[in-house]
Amino acid sequence: MNPFDPALFLREFRDEAEQRGFSCTSLAETSAGPILGFTSPGDGDPLYLSSGIHGDEPAGPLAALALLKDGFFDHGPSWTLCPAVNPVGLAAGTRENGEGHDLNRDYLARRTAEVQAHAGWLDQCPVPRMFLSLHEDWESTGFYFYEINLGADDPDRAASILAAVGPWFPPEPSEDIDDHLVRSPGWIYHEAEADFPEHWPEAIYIAKRDCPLSFTFETPSSAKLEDRIAAHCAAVRAAICS
Repeated sequence: MNPFDPALFLREFRDEAEQRGFSCTSLAETSAGPILGFTSPGDGDPLYLSSGIHGDEPAGPLAALALLKDGFFDHGPSWTLCPAVNPVGLAAGTRENGEGHDLNRDYLARRTAEVQAHAGWLDQCPVPRMFLSLHEDWESTGFYFYEINLGADDPDRAASILAAVGPWFPPEPSEDIDDHLVRSPGWIYHEAEADFPEHWPEAIYIAKRDCPLSFTFETPSSAKLEDRIAAHCAAVRAAICS
């Protein structure tokens, strides 16, 4: 049974976000509901968080909602949020959109309506100073993340993220994750280039816009949903606070 109801989620997220001072923009309509973008007031370059680009990965959107309800986004830096990039996939519980396309490989060509709308909106937003992307992995047994860093190296920050997630998941033990060699257990230090040049993920598109730092967090899909949500929340908090 698919635990994610995008229509309910979008209503709840929008109501909560607007009560907390976010502005909401409808980027596109889909058969399962709109793609919504949110911005909070504030000066300077924002932080940007996205989730739900793969419809079989519900923990990310639910973690974004949990952080919102907990007041995490209320104070400090301004934020840009897109919590459910793929409503149709989320409704169906499928990685791809309704036409069978992986949205997270389309940020160069922009062939899909969802990415055309999402990337077009982001093109008009300020370049974020950090990007956080919440994902899940059906093949992993532990937590891991990708880091794209155009600035100073900071191994202590990576260690603090893994430590924060430790109460729920150990670092993924594999030395080779999805054909990427780890720098240390659970940490992939990725260059700002796509693995397949014509198929840009969102993180590569954001890096090409000169965002200096991004993290893509991956929780193991086979674990309990509540643990995956908690782990994402802990990772986001650690990335911001470290």
